[in-house]
Amino acid sequence: METGLSLGSNLGDRLENLRAARARLCALPGVRLLATAPVYETEPVGVKAEFRHLAFLNTVLILDGDWPPAEWRRVTAQIEDDLGRVRGADKFAPRMLDLDLLYVGDHCLDEGGLIIPHPRWMLRRFVLQPLADVRPDLVLPGNARTVSQTLEDLPPGEAVRKISTTW
Repeated sequence: METGLSLGSNLGDRLENLRAARARLCALPGVRLLATAPVYETEPVGVKAEFRHLAFLNTVLILDGDWPPAEWRRVTAQIEDDLGRVRGADKFAPRMLDLDLLYVGDHCLDEGGLIIPHPRWMLRRFVLQPLADVRPDLVLPGNARTVSQTLEDLPPGEAVRKISTTW
């Protein structure tokens, strides 16, 4: 089942953090990489003033694997932890790695803190731009517009600058 993941990093060797996460995800049993979006440097969103200078690198991976959303959530949290993510009270604090489930097949769910599709995917240029690069015509469950239409309708906001098409 096709699964979209957003990857971000704003600490350490940001590009290497994304590469390590991709390698770990692609090494999961029964998982196949379908598409890799370019990497973008983006402004942090929702962070405290003292962290605004720590730009993120963001991208999207499209994977295929017969995993339910709860298992994807468990595995992505483990990969974040293994690759140095420190969790605290501030969910927007700088981090080595942030992996967000954007969608899992045609699942729509809201249980135990897991919401699929991701509840803010359509509001974030740092998610929409790389997702539009690899799945422009995708219509996520519960929505009527394609990813590219949603990106076009997004008001001006945070800066998103492509830094690498191959990584």
